[in-house]
Amino acid sequence: MFDVTGLAAAERAELAVLLRSLTPQQWQTPSLCAGWTVRDVVAHMLSYEELSPAGFAGRYIRGGLRLRRANTIGLDDYAGHGRQQLLDLLDRSIRPRGFTTAFGGRIALTDGMIHQQDIRRPLGILRDIPAERLVPALNFARIAPPLGAGWRIRGLRLTATDLDWTAGRGPEVWGPGEAVLLCIAGRRGVVEELEGPGQPILRERIGG
Repeated sequence: MFDVTGLAAAERAELAVLLRSLTPQQWQTPSLCAGWTVRDVVAHMLSYEELSPAGFAGRYIRGGLRLRRANTIGLDDYAGHGRQQLLDLLDRSIRPRGFTTAFGGRIALTDGMIHQQDIRRPLGILRDIPAERLVPALNFARIAPPLGAGWRIRGLRLTATDLDWTAGRGPEVWGPGEAVLLCIAGRRGVVEELEGPGQPILRERIGG
């Protein structure tokens, strides 16, 4: 069995290198997450890293059992963290240690990969994601409760053209694995990179 937590740590180490290379202006660039800057995405990720399962439950309750509201609370809690504080916290969290260790580290790997792309794409800083990381992230993203992908990809067959990966049944949608992952997560502006008879269905479900 492969070490998912180790893969998550490698993903975070790559993110740390990226973040240190960014200018203060780039930290304020809008990300793929609607209404969030690069800085906000980093703070959001790390706010969950600091939580135990009990801490997550407490935040979820504070948010009225709504994940979006819980995310906002986490972001508010970290509003005072500057760039260097976030980088220091990321350094202490390269190997997942909080709530993100759940599901054998799959939360840390999948969440970290999606959010790294949320940052990279608007900045035009692309990369090739190792298949050993991307495949388990694709598998988990399909069922990860926070992503709510079930209705989005229901009745579709997804295929990564640059990996040995396919899942689902129905009209096929194919394209690069990274783009497939972001579409599973519901990121807008990516579905046009995919093709196949199921692409219009997925595009409609994701929305504009």
